[in-house]
Amino acid sequence: MRFKLDENFGTRTQQLFKGAGHEVKTVRDQGLEGCSDQHLFDICCTEKRCLVTLDMDFTDVTRFSPAEASGLVVIRAHQNPSLYLLEHLVGQFLQALTQMSVEKKLWIVEAGRIRVHQTENEEEK
Repeated sequence: MRFKLDENFGTRTQQLFKGAGHEVKTVRDQGLEGCSDQHLFDICCTEKRCLVTLDMDFTDVTRFSPAEASGLVVIRAHQNPSLYLLEHLVGQFLQALTQMSVEKKLWIVEAGRIRVHQTENEEEK
């Protein structure tokens, strides 16, 4: 699968995705630091990449429709999470990804659980 990691993830997280066999680009690699959320969402849709972020703004499905995306993943951790916690949550996400597709869905990854939001049309399929 193709992913874009938001600017709050570094090379260690990128290596976790690559190690799981995924193609991954970062906001930093593409010089997109500081761009608007809407611009980042549009780029991910154009590139057909699932966005992985810590930014809770992307949970607003009225602004960022999962149906238009190749997936949205919000890693939800407390303020200033440790590197260990972030890596644990990313690992939890990558494990769940082996069981279910994130395509056209919003996944909110929290310690011990993943909440999935999808449009009604996707639920009917």
